[in-house]
Amino acid sequence: MDRTADEGVRAADPAPAGLDTPQTNRISHPVRPGRWLAAGAVALVLVWLGWSVAVNPNLHWDIVVDYQFDRVILDGLWVTIQLTVASMLIGVVLGVVVALMQISDSRILRTGATAYVWFFRGTPLLVQLIFWFNIALIFPEIGLGVPFGGPKLVTWETNALVTGFVAALLGLSINEGAYMSEIVRAGLRAVDPGQQEAAAALGMSRAKIMRRVVLPQAMRIIVPPTGNQFISMLKTTSLVSVIAGADLLTVAQRLYLTNFEVIALLIVASIWYLVLTTVASVGQYFLERRFSRGFGTTVPGTLRERIGRNLRFVGSAR
Repeated sequence: MDRTADEGVRAADPAPAGLDTPQTNRISHPVRPGRWLAAGAVALVLVWLGWSVAVNPNLHWDIVVDYQFDRVILDGLWVTIQLTVASMLIGVVLGVVVALMQISDSRILRTGATAYVWFFRGTPLLVQLIFWFNIALIFPEIGLGVPFGGPKLVTWETNALVTGFVAALLGLSINEGAYMSEIVRAGLRAVDPGQQEAAAALGMSRAKIMRRVVLPQAMRIIVPPTGNQFISMLKTTSLVSVIAGADLLTVAQRLYLTNFEVIALLIVASIWYLVLTTVASVGQYFLERRFSRGFGTTVPGTLRERIGRNLRFVGSAR
């Protein structure tokens, strides 16, 4: 019998009795009543909390709706966005520079970077913000000129130069640079040193190795915690209210000091903070997806694919 006929006979034979075909061989999941009871209890508590909040007359939801898109609130929201983006950009640049100083061969650079991280991570951010806001008590004037007591060419009054916004930007960005330096340094250390040696053997300079070899690979480690820092910065800007920085929380406080709607205005500010952090979380998801490609890690699927996988899992668990 030739080869084709033999394959046809085998294909016509039925599967042996007692053996499951791949279509019928499925994994059965045991019934877990405790899980369903816990899920039902949690759902009941959430529904009860939502109903209690929705019908509570002391929350004044009409005031929340009226002020949600108020011009003053939107101006404070814009200041919060500006502070967050600018502080993170400056903090990332400072973090990269300080991280490169920490891994430098120069002992002076390493000592300076270590002292910077030690001081600004070791003191509270609130203290730093108040310090920058009152910097005029130490330096009434800021000028450019010959150092060590020489003549000054240009001078400015510190109170006019360091406004509430500038003091907030200085405090947030310099503090963030200390934390970002540790994140960047961890990402740089995670790259295999053998790749740097191979690039050096090809005649690449240290700057080119860092730019073309090390940093692209370190980004997959740097991006996730950087996204978390950005989300944290959105909420940390609320500390600016102690120095009258005109951010979202500051303007909300000014409003409820005039109309005494404390809870309603705080809810307005909280809703906007939730919106900003949600948008930032979605952006972080796509950034992680982008920088995880090509490194042998599991790349998360699209949002539709993830929802489909969760629905299939729930259906198979029944």
